[in-house]
Amino acid sequence: MDELRDHAQSGQAPRLGDAAYGQLRDRLSRGVYRPGDKLTVRSVAEALGLSSTPARDALNRLVAEGALVHTGPKTVVIPVLTEEDLREITMIRLALEGLAAELAAERCRPEDVAKLRDIQLLINQALDRGAYSDALWHNKEFHFHLYGLCAMPRLVAMIEPLWLRVGPSFHGLYPAFAEQRYGVRNHDMAIEAMLDGDGRALRAAMEGDIRDGYRRLRLALTERQAGRP
Repeated sequence: MDELRDHAQSGQAPRLGDAAYGQLRDRLSRGVYRPGDKLTVRSVAEALGLSSTPARDALNRLVAEGALVHTGPKTVVIPVLTEEDLREITMIRLALEGLAAELAAERCRPEDVAKLRDIQLLINQALDRGAYSDALWHNKEFHFHLYGLCAMPRLVAMIEPLWLRVGPSFHGLYPAFAEQRYGVRNHDMAIEAMLDGDGRALRAAMEGDIRDGYRRLRLALTERQAGRP
């Protein structure tokens, strides 16, 4: 937010719009918002500390990308994924994120393992206190720090839009994922694989994380359709 204000003060209007888009995009992929949530120009502007123009531009760009849908002249909604959407996104994630994880093992350094352990500690602490939004925020940090080690920026750039679409749905993981610690076990296995330099094991751990999440999200979608909380 401070960066956005700095742009505003320096008069860099086009860059201000890009920064607003980037921040809103990141918030969506981290699960700050939930499926069905309404976003207005005013609410986004207030959340990001902006004027209405860059907020409107950011919303319009995300609507064009399919991450948001219009419900009126001034309101957009975060779409609810269908089971078909969720299955397709999951299959692509398995292919792309599995590849990124396997390649990452070749370039893992001790400081990377330490970084992932620190992030996982923040996730665990958030789960302990039921702060699921915080857990989701740090979860993206874990995944994308790992994927970034693959040294294939185009591959990572292909993964990011998938999280943009599925990020809001990650709220459906909880409280089951917190109670059973599915994600914690998968992340712990990923860290162990990185210590061993075992690309196949690292890929298996991250694919397992995606599959466990898919099963829970599919159940959450069924419950939502049945009108259960």
